[in-house]
Amino acid sequence: MPVFHYKNSEIYYDLFGNEGDPVITLVNGLSMRTSHWAPYFKMLPEKGVRVLAYDMLGQGFSSKPILGVDFDDHATMLHALHQHLGIEQPYVMGISFGGVVVLRYAMMYPDALKGLLPVSTFSELDPLLTCHASNLYVSMARVGFEFYLDLLMPLNFTNEWLAKNRELLAVVKRVGSSSNEIYGIQNLMESLRNFTSITPELAKIKVPTLVLNGEFDALTPRHLHDIIRANTPNSRMMIVPKMSHAFTLEIPELTSRIFAEFIAQVESGAWQGDQTVWIANEDANAPELAYQCPGDHLRLMPQLTHEPTTKIKRASWSGRAVRATKKPKAVKA
Repeated sequence: MPVFHYKNSEIYYDLFGNEGDPVITLVNGLSMRTSHWAPYFKMLPEKGVRVLAYDMLGQGFSSKPILGVDFDDHATMLHALHQHLGIEQPYVMGISFGGVVVLRYAMMYPDALKGLLPVSTFSELDPLLTCHASNLYVSMARVGFEFYLDLLMPLNFTNEWLAKNRELLAVVKRVGSSSNEIYGIQNLMESLRNFTSITPELAKIKVPTLVLNGEFDALTPRHLHDIIRANTPNSRMMIVPKMSHAFTLEIPELTSRIFAEFIAQVESGAWQGDQTVWIANEDANAPELAYQCPGDHLRLMPQLTHEPTTKIKRASWSGRAVRATKKPKAVKA
């Protein structure tokens, strides 16, 4: 089992893919572990991307429980892990709690990474997220880890996924409880108690940044992602249709393509950090990955904000072409 010894702690990690390929580091959400990224260990190397996944302190096989470790400490440990492995200029992706870690990483080590992917995350707490965080913490501390997961799952997954995996939910809870020590996760959650907004520091992030948000993410809604997009100069935001908070677990085929195409654009010099908003194609194998949002992207379902003109120019995600759509014909009564 590969372990990085950092000060008095052990950090467990996995590294997959071919040396020389660009590296993406996948940073866990609060109650995740490296095995959650298993589909990506195969899919991304097939797309020419090397994958590093690890358990933060307090998670999985890494040291726990922990006390007094904040987001900056996690970012420092990740930077030390990259140095230990000789990985220069990686791409870093973090989901939810891990998304805050990678935002801090980009602020603290602006020259140490090549691209940033904050997913289902936040740079500040709004009242709704504050309430959710408090409820989840109390459920874990007063009732237990399985009840915490009972509250978390409906916030993480879509109705379709929950219905399809109904019989697996009990197994998922048992595995989650056995592989994550309650006090380790509780300690991680405690770092949110004194969390203050890092939005004013987003302007420090200069690297290409793709912000990803599920359309139906009730835990970290779109306006929180829009704050990151609007305050990060070299960014774009992509909405993933019909998905909730943990869409990386539901649709790895599409998500791995999004990661790989972002990296390919940065590597080739085609990336345009113009702070535009895009909508991913629901079909992971569609010719075009995404299309530019045609209207108000802060609506749950973006709508056109004007009557269609004769030709609406639509930018291409890949930059290969510009398509036009004709005004729809009037329907006779």
